[in-house]
Amino acid sequence: MARELIDSIRAEYVRYKALAEGAFAQLRDDELSRPGPGGGNSAAIVCWHLSGNLRSRFTDFLTTDGEKPWRHREEEFDDRPVTRAELMAKWEEGWAVVLSTLEGLTDGHLRAAVTIRGQVLMVHEALHRSLAHTAYHVGQIVYLAKAMRGGDWVSLSIPRGQSASYKP
Repeated sequence: MARELIDSIRAEYVRYKALAEGAFAQLRDDELSRPGPGGGNSAAIVCWHLSGNLRSRFTDFLTTDGEKPWRHREEEFDDRPVTRAELMAKWEEGWAVVLSTLEGLTDGHLRAAVTIRGQVLMVHEALHRSLAHTAYHVGQIVYLAKAMRGGDWVSLSIPRGQSASYKP
């Protein structure tokens, strides 16, 4: 039972990672860097930001401030042409850190304190905050991909009009 809650949080991270990857897979290479509606962030920008955030927050998670001096957050929002390989490599950089860190945590760590931008949080608060931030940005990636694919979009959840077939 010592890893029950941490395993639950880790499973949610993995679920959101897979959702974004399902959306990336539906984008053409030339769409990865295309701005969103109204000049919004591209999938590449959201990827760079989320990867940078996860790397910063979860590197030395229990012992250093979650906003690392080596992180350049503003640069994460720079427009950039990327290849699919570059996008996926950047994506995996962030995810490798968070998933590795979660493997080393136990439920006993949940009441420990960590610091993010000088704010002291309990580990469980920091994990929930990060998970919500991750879900927010994964939702943006899915929205961008769906908007770009239009009628060719393949649902990553229950397709519209098919809810009845998913009832127990």
